[in-house]
Amino acid sequence: MKKIVVIGAGPAGTVAASYLAKKGYPVLVLEKEGFPRFVIGESLLPKCMESLEEAGLMPSLLNKDYQKKLGASYYNRENQSCTFLFSQQFSKSWDWTWNVQRVKFDQDLVDAAQANGVRFEFGSTVTAVKIDGDSRIVTYQSDTGAIATIDAAFVIDASGYGRVLPRLFELDKPSIQKPRGAVFAHFVDQKRSGREGDDIFIYPFDDKNSWIWAIPFSDGTASVGLVSDTEQTQVFAADDFKEYLKFVQNFPLLHGRFAEAAYQRSPAMILGYSVGVKQMYGEGYVLCGNSTEFLDPVFSSGVTLATVSGLLAAKFVEKELNGETVDWQKDYEDEMKYGIEVFRSYVDGWYNGELQTIFFNPKINPLIKRQICSVLAGHVWDLENPFVKKHKTILATLAKVIQIENRTDESVELQ
Repeated sequence: MKKIVVIGAGPAGTVAASYLAKKGYPVLVLEKEGFPRFVIGESLLPKCMESLEEAGLMPSLLNKDYQKKLGASYYNRENQSCTFLFSQQFSKSWDWTWNVQRVKFDQDLVDAAQANGVRFEFGSTVTAVKIDGDSRIVTYQSDTGAIATIDAAFVIDASGYGRVLPRLFELDKPSIQKPRGAVFAHFVDQKRSGREGDDIFIYPFDDKNSWIWAIPFSDGTASVGLVSDTEQTQVFAADDFKEYLKFVQNFPLLHGRFAEAAYQRSPAMILGYSVGVKQMYGEGYVLCGNSTEFLDPVFSSGVTLATVSGLLAAKFVEKELNGETVDWQKDYEDEMKYGIEVFRSYVDGWYNGELQTIFFNPKINPLIKRQICSVLAGHVWDLENPFVKKHKTILATLAKVIQIENRTDESVELQ
């Protein structure tokens, strides 16, 4: 039996590989980097827990000591807060998830996938993929310079920012998201309160054009990042990240949490992370994870989209290899694009202020809050939720209603 080749050993690749290996298929994962390795994307959503579970990875992960994440808290410059607890979401799902240091988490995924029968070759750079009838010839180079080829049954590209097949097959296209960047580091988090350990905390600034995250980890450290437009990101990163450190130490809504904290991991910068793709599949191959599209990290969608797409891709590869007909456009690409577009609506709503209007409305309807919480938990395919089904219009409509109600209340008070 020919091997299925998966490019990339991140969450999308390990989920896809583990699922197929448990179904009895030989799977080879080719990963360019050596593991363990550092990446960001450190805050998970409850939806991705379902994919990890179905891929057979969860039993091993439950024995680890990741930071339990119960929800997400948002703040505004008036020091108002809005907390979404996953236990109160509209959709039926896990009511918690994890914050994870990806150096450890991704290695744990690899270990769990290996235990399920997946073979990994690290330090392997895919240089060519040729689709010819029933043959998918993958050429790759090891870190020693040796060249090897494999005739694969199917190729799953989960190479993330490496974007192997989009690059080789000229599938890249610009993202419609505004170009942004991020500066981030890990700090010793000795002043963390108990409440600050339960959630990811997000604070907007610069008139909602920028925001800061604080993600607590179980070892007493935290990831702190600033997301802004490209120009401002470069300002934060200049002069050995001095402006970034100054900003984090003095940001008022952090209440001195990192005022004297030392780095646990030095700062780094990513620019222009949003990216698109012309198509997600072709004869003999499929793209998943960040090889398809990456939006913006404000709602921690990256690992969720990676694990969901990895699992869905693996299921359809299994069907196709079993001789079943697969409608890759309808059942895979359109399905994944729907979830991406729901997240995009919320990203746009964050930056244009609609979500802040809703979040910080003191009279927010409890049912509406539960329905929005489900989106923030990653359930962007739950069409029973009107905040998923009507995502293109519902945020703007609700924000306008709230603004009208607030103006009416102000008029009554003045009279």
